[in-house]
Amino acid sequence: MNTFFINDEGFKNSEVYKDYLKDNPSIGFLKIRAYTANEAVPIKGVSITVKKEIEGADVVFFRGVTDESGIIEKIPLPAPKLDDNNLEVPNYTKYEVIASLNKDSTTYVVNIYENIYVTQTINVVPKMGDNIGY
Repeated sequence: MNTFFINDEGFKNSEVYKDYLKDNPSIGFLKIRAYTANEAVPIKGVSITVKKEIEGADVVFFRGVTDESGIIEKIPLPAPKLDDNNLEVPNYTKYEVIASLNKDSTTYVVNIYENIYVTQTINVVPKMGDNIGY
């Protein structure tokens, strides 16, 4: 499977991406919060990748590392328009969030909605001898 980065001009100009944006013309936001000790201690340095498979290709929308507060704020991601009908399930797009620290990684699936701020918490369980940034 090919991997493309969202900033790659060749991919941004492809029909695959243009069709994806037709289905997801709005923006939703993702916040990452990494911690340990029952949410008492933030974890700096957790590597985060946000990606989605689009027509057989892995598309990386974001790569970054949590700050000293264990947070990455306001990651913008394409999302579908919300339907005004309150009786229908809101439209959303699923993204994979891969959190990596000390050779361990965990994958989460998040639903992103138009103009909604979604928070993904990452609970880091320390192992004996780990240096996890605190």
